[in-house]
Amino acid sequence: MKKRKQELKDLTPLELQDKLEGEREALTKLRFNHAVSPVESPAQLRSTRKSVARILTEMRRREIANTAQA
Repeated sequence: MKKRKQELKDLTPLELQDKLEGEREALTKLRFNHAVSPVESPAQLRSTRKSVARILTEMRRREIANTAQA
């Protein structure tokens, strides 16, 4: 988990936004595929959802840090 957290800290805000869009698209595709026929591994849904949450958390953490500095 620390590795993922460190990876997100190293990304620029633009890269974070791009990664967030990609993860959200992947989550949407997984949900649609799961609605049509069961996904091989339901854990994929969970891990993608958590990945989106991690990215949003990092973005919010940076927003709070910027506000505190100003």
